[in-house]
Amino acid sequence: MAEVNLSLLRRRLLNWYRRNRRDLPWRRSRDPYAIWISETMLQQTQVKTVLPYYARFVAAFPTLQTLASAPLPRVLGLWSGLGYYRRAENLHKAARRIVAQHGGTLPRDYDLLRALPGIGAYTAGALLSIAFDEKYPAVDGNVRRVFNRLFHTNGEAAVRKIAGKLAQTSQPGNLNQALMELGATVCTPKEPRCGDCPVTSHCRSRDRLGQRQSAQQRPRVNFRDVTWPLAIVNYHGKILLRRRQADGLLAKLWELPGVEIAPMAKPEAAIRKELKPLAVAGPPPTRLGELRHSITNRRIHAPVLLYRWPLTKSLPAGWRWILPSQLHRYATSSMTSKAVKLFIEHEKSPI
Repeated sequence: MAEVNLSLLRRRLLNWYRRNRRDLPWRRSRDPYAIWISETMLQQTQVKTVLPYYARFVAAFPTLQTLASAPLPRVLGLWSGLGYYRRAENLHKAARRIVAQHGGTLPRDYDLLRALPGIGAYTAGALLSIAFDEKYPAVDGNVRRVFNRLFHTNGEAAVRKIAGKLAQTSQPGNLNQALMELGATVCTPKEPRCGDCPVTSHCRSRDRLGQRQSAQQRPRVNFRDVTWPLAIVNYHGKILLRRRQADGLLAKLWELPGVEIAPMAKPEAAIRKELKPLAVAGPPPTRLGELRHSITNRRIHAPVLLYRWPLTKSLPAGWRWILPSQLHRYATSSMTSKAVKLFIEHEKSPI
């Protein structure tokens, strides 16, 4: 692409962004720490979902030092419900490393940033350009889609080459955010609003052929239907949680006892096996209802079973009694939160 066209493209993108950008809390700050938190939360997560989590997180940990000194369970608890919990673990690890190795200040160097846990090419580029005005590209899914439609780019190398050239401007942070904003609000995956696009005259896909090609190239997710019964063990107003293993699906999260079962397996039998470490038995459960939930490629059908068992002995490691109102203090999956909400509603209803 000729340089004159790149200059015109930059100018149109920056003018459009100045007039149309959304007023988001992290855009009101030049604090590298605040920008780092927002960029990490926004990975694979929509802005509307991130907003309340971001507000709570930066209120609890207003500086990098407060995040580094916080216990990991508290960090995970504030992340609870946002998903992809490895992001929170990596933030915590990286904050501690920055305090130990970089004097508590996010490094202004691409290689040093990339060496930190959880910071990949996109996050490093976003931090350097937005927080430090360094001329680095930041290519996320939105930017990649915009380039594929604008230029019919062939492969990741072509996308990064164009992104790198466009970032050579006095406003690299705004330019990168303009591209992200364009992909998030105008050049959307299913229904792009080409009439509102500031660079439609540059677009090789304005006849929508490229858009159809982009849609065809998106990988299909092969979902599978599974049954995953959950147990709410209730005694004296408290319920039981257990902590998952340190690896695999939903690693380290607190959850209601439950398990993915085979198609012909009985939920009650599977739950009895899951509760075996408690070495206690009691009356048959009450079925509170059924939840629908999705995790990765699973479409989950979750029967929720209520057990009123008088567990008075000490619990095995990794199990804990909590009040339902305390659930927000723990890093849990959304499925567990839904089931506890169902239990709370059941307990409030007249018998």
